[in-house]
Amino acid sequence: MNTAIVISDTSEDHITGDGHPEQPKRVAAVINKLKKRDNLIWVKSEKFDHKILKKVHESNYVDNIENSFPTNGLKFLDGDTIISPGSKRATYDAVGSIIKAIDGVESEKFKNAFCAVRPPGHHCEKNKSMGFCIFNNAAIGAQYLIEKYNYNKIAIIDFDVHHGNGTQDIFYENKKVLYISIHQYPFYPGTGSENEKGKFNNIFNIPLPAGTSSKDYFDAYNHVLKKLDNFKPEFLIFSAGFDAHQDDPLAQFKLKSKDFYEITRRTLVTANKYLNKKIVSILEGGYDLNALAESAEEHIKALQQNN
Repeated sequence: MNTAIVISDTSEDHITGDGHPEQPKRVAAVINKLKKRDNLIWVKSEKFDHKILKKVHESNYVDNIENSFPTNGLKFLDGDTIISPGSKRATYDAVGSIIKAIDGVESEKFKNAFCAVRPPGHHCEKNKSMGFCIFNNAAIGAQYLIEKYNYNKIAIIDFDVHHGNGTQDIFYENKKVLYISIHQYPFYPGTGSENEKGKFNNIFNIPLPAGTSSKDYFDAYNHVLKKLDNFKPEFLIFSAGFDAHQDDPLAQFKLKSKDFYEITRRTLVTANKYLNKKIVSILEGGYDLNALAESAEEHIKALQQNN
């Protein structure tokens, strides 16, 4: 079995306006890069039962989002998150991509999957859009694993340079989900200190300063692997942001494209002892198009070698 790339026909219809960093070209850059690779399975997102949204987000929030998309022009959900008429289908298709990926892994249609979709999700809390994020795709995927497949130990590893405050908020009191984030701190969104541990010690934050080098990052990443080893996950979700790259305009880490191969490889060496290689990854941040495409390809290389 091979690695699947889950895409949607609508990701590029989510228009955010001139100059906005979370732009349609992000997904196009990743897909164009990955199309040059052999032995990938290309899959399209599909519709899903929207009931899962209200298992993760508050009911009123889900209903409000449903009715918030404009019929023309642009609209601000918050100071950072802009939507347009095409955003509605793109938003639901992004959620649908991780559902499709999980079902494909569970039915053994492919070994693992990367969802090359937008908008991203990890800043979206139970009842609040934030930081370009409308629904929390990774969190919905984890809840879907609990609801449909009865998993009791799901690990979400978030290597986006920004802390995933939304994912932390959603699972802060859920012992079935281990959320690990390694991120720049202090920095947007202001959360992610090492004191935020969750009700069941199921939140593990590794805050690192601006200017963090590859060496310092991997020294710190050993703590991620130790936590993962102790948790013994049955399924792994990557919140795969590539904005820790040295060329990214929205942060100040100093990682190189090849480092994302190594992040992924090291994680899988540890996690494979427990989860039978059951892995789904979904795109979060990454705002320099070339760095994003290169880094995502390195991430996929490691996923492919895990087959």
